[in-house]
Amino acid sequence: MVYFTELSQTLQSLSEKAKTETEFIQKLKAMTERIPPNCVDFEALVVAQCDSLIDAIQQRKQELLDFVSAERDMKVKILKDQAHACTSHLQKTTSLLYFCIEVLKESDPASFLQISSSLLNRVSLVDQHFFKEIGLIPRVSPEFELTLDNSSVLHAIQTMNFFQMKAPGQPAILPEECSAENNSVTIAWQPYPGSVVDAYTLELDDGNGGDFRVVYIGPEMMCTVDGLHFNSIYNARVKCQNHAGESDYSDLVSLQTAEVAWFSLDSVTAHPDIITSNDNLTATCNSFEHRVILGSTGLSRGVHYWEVTINRYENNADIVIGIARFDVTKDTMLGKDNKGWSMYIDYKRSWFLHNDKHTNRTDGGIQVSSVIGVLLDLHHNTLNYFVNGESQGPIAFSNLCGVYFPAVSINRNIQVTLHTGLTPPIETSDSDDSAV
Repeated sequence: MVYFTELSQTLQSLSEKAKTETEFIQKLKAMTERIPPNCVDFEALVVAQCDSLIDAIQQRKQELLDFVSAERDMKVKILKDQAHACTSHLQKTTSLLYFCIEVLKESDPASFLQISSSLLNRVSLVDQHFFKEIGLIPRVSPEFELTLDNSSVLHAIQTMNFFQMKAPGQPAILPEECSAENNSVTIAWQPYPGSVVDAYTLELDDGNGGDFRVVYIGPEMMCTVDGLHFNSIYNARVKCQNHAGESDYSDLVSLQTAEVAWFSLDSVTAHPDIITSNDNLTATCNSFEHRVILGSTGLSRGVHYWEVTINRYENNADIVIGIARFDVTKDTMLGKDNKGWSMYIDYKRSWFLHNDKHTNRTDGGIQVSSVIGVLLDLHHNTLNYFVNGESQGPIAFSNLCGVYFPAVSINRNIQVTLHTGLTPPIETSDSDDSAV
């Protein structure tokens, strides 16, 4: 019974292998049958490509012959014009010669003397300027001093051959050359050895394990992606393609953006009355009216804290600090429209301001060297303020969603300096006292 069982199992295994081989033979036969029609299609493609080359040569041949014909017509016209000019000049000279000969035949000395002096001057002048008026050198050569350079085309035709075109192999991301800085990531990669690549496609996820999106398509092998979320881990992958197809995706690389934002003031988009200095960290204003300047980086995720130091403070002016959409109005106080959220504060009290609505008056003001802190908590979607390290009023604004830019509005009585990338003075709390 042991041998029976073992033999049965062995026969079963052998039968499966025989079945697999039979299927493989059928596959080979099917592939053999596809070769003749595939060959016909490929021959037609070769004929079409060669005919295209012949058509291109015929077209170029006609263009070159047209050029030669135009060169011929130009040469003929120039020489005919020169011959016509010479003929006209010769006729004038011959007429003068005949006239002079007739004068020399004059038998009356008085008549001869009457015209001989002016005639001599005229003949001398014509003789003196004869070759200046008409050159006896052909203006163009009758030869065609051109050479048709077809050596490179002949070489290309003689060396034209088939080559194996395959889809490229899987590219490889170079982790040691990838980096993350602030809210930007840089990814570098290289092709599979020997692959022919027309373009690469770089994809990033949403920084939260979501779907991938295309961020670059092109021939370069390094790409920097800006404007990402802070404190997020982004996964990147790359693939490549040529006329034969696409490669597989590369292995993933993960890059984490900065936990907190480092930024400066954006002098490019600021109101023209705002003047920046100190590497765009200090701002002053030329106007008595409030003008707005934004931070250089938009914030949409994470917890961010920055401070503004009061360098100059005159005439009990209001200092206004907060956040804004990119298209906030910049020629009025921050918070006057619905694109800005701010706190304005003077020497003794503060208010919160959004869409021209003033809320939560809070006692306590600022002076020169005071420090105003802004805590934007996009985990809880709130905005809080601090003055000299102490909380200034309740939660200023809540239900904040989207992209916000740090913002300041000042007039000519104020100079401030920005400090970023700071640790919040206290942990955020889910206070019930919210302003908006």
